[in-house]
Amino acid sequence: MRQKMQKFMMGRYGADQLGQLLMGASVVLLLISMFTKWEIFYILALGLMMYEYYRMMSRKVEQRYAENQKFLNWRYHLAVKWNREKEHLKQRKIYHFYKCPSCKQKVRVPKGKGKICITCPKCRTEFIRKS
Repeated sequence: MRQKMQKFMMGRYGADQLGQLLMGASVVLLLISMFTKWEIFYILALGLMMYEYYRMMSRKVEQRYAENQKFLNWRYHLAVKWNREKEHLKQRKIYHFYKCPSCKQKVRVPKGKGKICITCPKCRTEFIRKS
């Protein structure tokens, strides 16, 4: 049976990270549909499952790979943005963050220095802010 399955899947795309996310989302939607009387969750879950099985059984490997790469790039940018915001929140007690009025570059200034003249490191514009 195992050899038959391997022979059947030969040349097909298979599972990937986007597929795992789709399957996880469909399981969550199925659980929600069990505890609510709204059929929309059940329909969405079945739709996601069918789309994931379509992707797994597809012979258009290049297109499925491109879809997965777009998803991975999106996830990477989301993680980078999240980490940047966490660092910003950690430094909030020590520093003030201002945006340059001309180029919108974020500038970090130590707190408790009074009124200071800030020079943007990117465009060299000077502006005065209270720290």
